[in-house]
Amino acid sequence: MLTDPDVYLTTIGPFLRKTSLDELPQLWSILKGDMSFVGPRPALFNQADLIELRTRYGVHELVPGLTGWAQVNGRDELPIPEKVKLDVEYLQRRSLWFDLRILWLTLIKVVRSDGVSH
Repeated sequence: MLTDPDVYLTTIGPFLRKTSLDELPQLWSILKGDMSFVGPRPALFNQADLIELRTRYGVHELVPGLTGWAQVNGRDELPIPEKVKLDVEYLQRRSLWFDLRILWLTLIKVVRSDGVSH
């Protein structure tokens, strides 16, 4: 949403983003129980449309995740309604095997740097 996001990047920032190492601090939230490894990605404070749709379809009841079904199916390129559709699909299909599949797909995406926009 920034006009020129490159102005705010540090020297190491692009590497951290490309390798998803910038997500590591979220492990603390997982250990505290505020997040899960798999679930819908946390909404940003300014994503009222995403929050409203997730609330409408019951997705807001899920614990946010480090990765999720929408994350491995398009990441930031997905429009909000498509993200919510995938979040609802995750809500309906939740299982250990589905979570393991999402974790595996996440690993592949991270190794390939798929969907990293900055």
